Amino acid sequence: MEAIAPQTTVGAVRLTVSDLARSLDYYRGDVGLRVLEEDAERASLGTNGRELLSLVEQRGARSAAGYTGLYHFALRVPERPDLAAWLAHAVRDQVSLVGLSDHFVSEALYLSDPDGHGIEIYSDRPRATWEGKVGTTLTTMPLDVDDLLGVLDDLRTEPFAGLPAGTVMGHVHLKVAAIPETIAFYRDILGFDLTAQLGDQAAFLSAGGYHHHVGANTWESAGASPPPEGTAALRHATVVLPGDAARNEVVSRLEAGGRVVEDHDGDPLARDPSGNALVLVVT
Repeated sequence: MEAIAPQTTVGAVRLTVSDLARSLDYYRGDVGLRVLEEDAERASLGTNGRELLSLVEQRGARSAAGYTGLYHFALRVPERPDLAAWLAHAVRDQVSLVGLSDHFVSEALYLSDPDGHGIEIYSDRPRATWEGKVGTTLTTMPLDVDDLLGVLDDLRTEPFAGLPAGTVMGHVHLKVAAIPETIAFYRDILGFDLTAQLGDQAAFLSAGGYHHHVGANTWESAGASPPPEGTAALRHATVVLPGDAARNEVVSRLEAGGRVVEDHDGDPLARDPSGNALVLVVT
């Protein structure tokens, strides 16, 4: 099996939310995304005209806890000072965090939106420090907050006008029912490389030598089923491929592997063994 095209990345994530106005207030004010499009029931958000997040309202949607789906989507800022500036904003404006971690490959801040959707905002360490060594270096340690904020002149006055223009979707971390089946799908069918694995608890996969574009774990979802209708859940993640030939190759692999490929507004959509939907788009 050939590897997926090395230029492959992940793109916008689409979520169901229970109250669109409340979610827009959160993602604009606390997270720092900009609204690109909006109507009565849905909105698109991002930076510099690039869509990173799509929200669809289903009034009164219930929590998706206990099911497979989204663990978090991860917004990667261009530089370490950008992460420090975002953290200074969180301190000043009392943005609630659920975690601050040093993963060796990156430094990361974690949030949870009003519907319980997980969010990571992170910056990578220099690629030369971890490339080819993710399996032995990827870890979770407490973040040295003082060292991170130390790159700023004064956290009290550091300007914050939202996430910077170069922010991208760095990776998507999913809740899955089982790790072996997940690896068989993302590695053996789609062609991502397995970069790190924590037994039957978690796996991390990537294209082109990145530390991970897809994470998967069973910490809250071992043996679980997909979320039912009426839950605030992941609608789909996006895999971004470098052209039609690369996408057609992935579609052929899916079909050869017996996976159903659906049409989603003209783009192929496939579901992993845990029911998580992936839309395949091209640059």
